[in-house]
Amino acid sequence: MADLSGIYIATCTPFAADENFDEGAFKAHLDSLIEAGADGIVFCGGTGEFAFLSNEERRHIIEVGTRHVQGRAGIIVNTSAIRESDGINWARHAQDLGADAVMVLPPYFEGPGESGVMRFYEAINNAIETEIMLYNIPVHSGFDIDAQLYRRLLELDNVGSIKDSTGDLVRQLELLEVGGKVFNGCDPLAFYAMSAGVTGCIWGGANAMAAECARLWSLVQAGDLHEARALWKKMEPLNLYFWLNEYNSSVKRATNLRSTSVGECRMPVLPPTDEAVDEIRQRLALLD
Repeated sequence: MADLSGIYIATCTPFAADENFDEGAFKAHLDSLIEAGADGIVFCGGTGEFAFLSNEERRHIIEVGTRHVQGRAGIIVNTSAIRESDGINWARHAQDLGADAVMVLPPYFEGPGESGVMRFYEAINNAIETEIMLYNIPVHSGFDIDAQLYRRLLELDNVGSIKDSTGDLVRQLELLEVGGKVFNGCDPLAFYAMSAGVTGCIWGGANAMAAECARLWSLVQAGDLHEARALWKKMEPLNLYFWLNEYNSSVKRATNLRSTSVGECRMPVLPPTDEAVDEIRQRLALLD
């Protein structure tokens, strides 16, 4: 299994004004995240707008990203797909590029029940040797990987970790009891999940505050919870805003305002309103 831990940033996918992928901005943004202390990068996750990409774009972005980062930070590629054959092909593609792990949703949108989900992960497990990270975000996938199913899935040779985005700290405590590597995927829970002992965080909001996220992780790991809590008080308002509003457009705007240029989301996801931008600015100011 790969040695995954720490802050993995679910990177934005930068688009130019014409909505085409901006490769130069992408590489510059990746450099800024690594320089800020990110332990790893997640490509083409939800924050990377994978659902809005063509297959050709998605493949290209993964190839550009993994080759640009390789050797400087860990790499996880979201290889989620509805069809089993597509899931296998995406996973093999990521493995061939040297990804440390593939992150895989259960088949979504009127997908299968538990037996079908188990079969889906078994098929991917049998097709690759790379670590499989389960991706649990039932509000979007329509299926919940609970602690009991997680225990069964960990019996597969290559399943070693889970990203939990339920927003339920009790669920994460249940998963921690089961074992494996548990990653928090709910931004407003980051400090509390770290304090509870998660293996790391997969964090979209970190695009706008990578250095703070890396610092928070270091403080918690060192046992300096007093200073970590003081830092988190500055970070929490923005992370809570992201989670409760249009996530990707808010994260992108905050990143544009504070870090590197990642453009806007692809339509039909609209840019934040003027009122929303004012709120984002006010919460960003707390970090300075």
